[in-house]
Amino acid sequence: MVGFYEFQLIILVSLCFIFLLVERHVSRRKELKEKDLHTAERLEDGEPTTSSNFLATLTRQYLIVYAIVMGADWLQGPYVYSLYREQYGLPERMVAVLFVTGFMSAGLTAPLVGVWADQHGRKKLCLAFCLTYIFTCCCITIPYLPILLLGRVCGGISTSILYSAFESWLVSSAGALALPSTDLSTIFGRATLVNGFVATGAGVASNQLVTLTGSFTSPFVASGVLLLLAYLVIRASWGENFGGGGGTTPGKDLFQLKRLGQAWRIVRDDPMLLVIGLTQTCFEGSMYLFVFLWVPSLQEASPTFPTIALPLGYIFSSFMISMMLGSLLYSVVTTQSGGLTVHAKLSSLVCAFAALALATSIRSDSERVRFWAFCAFEACVGMYYPVQGMLRGTLISNEHRATLSSLFRVPLNVFVVVSLMTGVSSARDAVLSACSLMLAFSALMTAFVVVTRADDHVSSEASLRPE
Repeated sequence: MVGFYEFQLIILVSLCFIFLLVERHVSRRKELKEKDLHTAERLEDGEPTTSSNFLATLTRQYLIVYAIVMGADWLQGPYVYSLYREQYGLPERMVAVLFVTGFMSAGLTAPLVGVWADQHGRKKLCLAFCLTYIFTCCCITIPYLPILLLGRVCGGISTSILYSAFESWLVSSAGALALPSTDLSTIFGRATLVNGFVATGAGVASNQLVTLTGSFTSPFVASGVLLLLAYLVIRASWGENFGGGGGTTPGKDLFQLKRLGQAWRIVRDDPMLLVIGLTQTCFEGSMYLFVFLWVPSLQEASPTFPTIALPLGYIFSSFMISMMLGSLLYSVVTTQSGGLTVHAKLSSLVCAFAALALATSIRSDSERVRFWAFCAFEACVGMYYPVQGMLRGTLISNEHRATLSSLFRVPLNVFVVVSLMTGVSSARDAVLSACSLMLAFSALMTAFVVVTRADDHVSSEASLRPE
């Protein structure tokens, strides 16, 4: 007999295939139209397929690595909370402390990670990510509190690298190949789609690993194996790139305080970058809190728990399919028009719908309503990543790209730490309410600042572009 969550997963997978067919149809029509319009220009240049070859090569290089590292990350997703709380028997307050340790580590190291990526090379930092995350996986399998805390510290450093250096490497590589912004948007959309497929498979795989081994540690062992594979692929296939002044001897300024000061002044003087940083804080902060809260929230609403355990792997896979649906919707929308203004409007709408989804989960005590509200939130996550990736890639210069991306993570981690330390179970609704309000505020700020300034930015860029 198929259970409720297994049936919902089947429905979501079916919807995903329908959306995928629609997206492929729309994309094919656009490709044919562009081919007809630009065939003559490409023939005049004498290299009709050069740009396409560059795009295909970069897409393959990035997506293979991206799929492996995100698969390693997602394998851990469904069972982090359960490993600490149920298998190791830690109090929920101590579980919160472990999560907070990771976020504090990420917050403190985020600016330095970005600076080191720009200065010493994005490829080197991505290789370092694989090593630190492997060490994190080793630590989390040892039920000794100091080791678990050390693992969370390394996990925080790894997270800072994952969400800054990889994206910076892609954008910089696309710039070096002179690929247009539409091609970069295509790569971001495909990356989020691949991420959804990988995460869905990771949820099912982690569920099966736990069932077969009877231990919540098995997904973390598998994650370490994938990270080792990612290290080998990055080392063999990626080239190195830097920010402004990168590749030179950094001198005595180990912590790059001067460079951080320059980056902060850039953000401070540009309202659009301030709002992008605010959006990153509100959305990704809510997303990380969601990782901690979705399991106990569904358990609280389930009438059969703890007699019948929830199939966390299948629920996680449902969330990831929802994320894929959001990614496919992004691809369909941006295929028709993918400029800066469109992405700014999408950013505002995504934050608004995410706020509504979290508010719905708070207002309802129904397990099924909460589940679908969480699926809606994950669909917003699927749109958020390519939208914000394009905004950052367009508005942030290569010189300080990784530094600024990491700098935005400092308030993000402060927000998460403060929220997690408010009381956990007793304040769960309050934390989700705060996330909903912050997302609504971010939606308004994006609408009033980024959307209204986007057209002016595009016009000024066009006037400065050489013929």
